[in-house]
Amino acid sequence: MAVDIAQIKRLKDLTGVGLTDAKAALEAAGGDFDKALKEMRAKGLTKAEKRGERQALAGVIGNYNHDNRIGVIVEVNCETDFVARNEIFVNLVKDVAMHIAASNPQYVSREQVPAAAIKSAEDEFKDKASKEGKPKDMIDKIVAGQIDKYFAERCLMSQPFVKNPDQTVGDYVKEHIARLGENIVVRRFARLALGEVE
Repeated sequence: MAVDIAQIKRLKDLTGVGLTDAKAALEAAGGDFDKALKEMRAKGLTKAEKRGERQALAGVIGNYNHDNRIGVIVEVNCETDFVARNEIFVNLVKDVAMHIAASNPQYVSREQVPAAAIKSAEDEFKDKASKEGKPKDMIDKIVAGQIDKYFAERCLMSQPFVKNPDQTVGDYVKEHIARLGENIVVRRFARLALGEVE
């Protein structure tokens, strides 16, 4: 089946694969662009997870200012200066900073949440479940689910990405790992809102 060259180029740009791979994916999907894109992303995310073990010490510190009322500074690392200067990477950093301004996460990922914060939330949820009369043997399960949801909402990498709520920020970063062929790590961020008191 002949596939449109414009579709091949579009798939190549979105996934970072070569023209031959993009063409093969479209042919395998019978010309269905969305199906081909989904398959290529799934393959790319698998490769991205393998790249996640490599050290990322280059990168940039990006920033975002919203109406002079909310300011964000974020450090995003990659493996080489070459990628750090790449427009795709620079745009990723801007998008992450903008997301932080909009969604106000507290932590980068679940791994960065202090044990004391988890314990405090667990105690609060257990107390609430007990007061609501939940069965004692179910409380731990209920609390575990509430803890997962609570911190998913507060951790940057597990929040739905503001530009595309169908994917998390973590998935958006993995997509860029697949496109750029390097490990990418959101290291840290700070967010200031005008008049906010700590």
